Amino acid sequence: MERPARLCGLWALLLCAGGGGVAAPAETQPPVTNLSVSVENLCTVTWTWNPPEGASPNCSLKYFSHFGNKQDKKIAPETYRSKEVPLNERICLQVGSQCSTNESEKPSILVEKCISPPEGDPESAVTELQCIWYNLSYMKCSWLPGRNTNPDTNYTLYYWHSSLGKVLQCEDLYREGEHIGCSFALTKVKDSSFEQHSVQVMVKDNAGKIRPSFNIVPLTSHVKPDPPHIKNLSFQNGDLYVQWKNPQNFYSRCLSYEVEVNNSQAETHDIFYVEEAKCQNSEFEGNLEGTICFIVPGVLPDTLNTVRIRVKTNKLCYEDDKLWSNWSQAMSIGQKANPTFYITTLLIIPIIVAAAIIVLLLYLKSTGRSMTSMRSKPKKKLTL
Repeated sequence: MERPARLCGLWALLLCAGGGGVAAPAETQPPVTNLSVSVENLCTVTWTWNPPEGASPNCSLKYFSHFGNKQDKKIAPETYRSKEVPLNERICLQVGSQCSTNESEKPSILVEKCISPPEGDPESAVTELQCIWYNLSYMKCSWLPGRNTNPDTNYTLYYWHSSLGKVLQCEDLYREGEHIGCSFALTKVKDSSFEQHSVQVMVKDNAGKIRPSFNIVPLTSHVKPDPPHIKNLSFQNGDLYVQWKNPQNFYSRCLSYEVEVNNSQAETHDIFYVEEAKCQNSEFEGNLEGTICFIVPGVLPDTLNTVRIRVKTNKLCYEDDKLWSNWSQAMSIGQKANPTFYITTLLIIPIIVAAAIIVLLLYLKSTGRSMTSMRSKPKKKLTL
């Protein structure tokens, strides 16, 4: 009876070792410890934690984290996580530990740490806080006062981005109707990947009576270029050639265009949407580097044509493609009809018509008299 028992024990050992395909249940890892949260700059929130106590020495620890809405899931070996977020609402991070990057593996119990929104009456915070980056040179932020605020509230805007060593205060405050705003210099730094950065903004009052309001502006959105400059217009082979210079700080491939052509005689208003425009015609005078060209077909040189152009960023380089620049200064080409000719024509035609009517009346009157005279003469009798 001993031999069968030994065989059974050996078979059980093989099963436990995995040879029989029966795996042991995965060991649940202990939770992380000392989870804490801090705020840097204006809107940079950082969570840090320590590895779990009593973790298996054979486990290559990874940390599974996501925010309270179960978005932005991440599995990584680092014991920290940062996020740029406007601190207008409560935000929570949940962290658990596990032994691999396999999402199907059950993590440890999740530990949560939250950061609360700023104190103060939510109805006192400014509304419609938005910022626009003008020509990659300066940023203008504007807002409306909150409902529960005094009309004489003095506002202050603070801003920060990765090229600054510290948070700065915006000094150039202005008012445009009901909107209050502030502008500050923000130039595109060469040899830097500005696509990866954003500007953090906070607006509050000097007395600390209103609730602060935050905004994060990605540097790939809310960009408004300056209007282009039309350099030359010319007629060639029945077409109108338009040549212009793009606003500074932009690559041509990052812009889209609209060319507006108004014909004074035909009273037409045509707009051409241009995705890509290049000077490829050697006959076009002044073909310089950085100059853009477009051909408007079927434009006659014997009429006056007025051209305007505007540009906007496109999806090739920027996330936002809705902010058009202002229209460029208009330029005209062609021959304007001589107004003296039309005035003279308008004056002569009524005179000719009036003269024709008078002549016709005189003729009819003369004909009428002749007929009356013939009727009034007595008839002579014939005698044989």
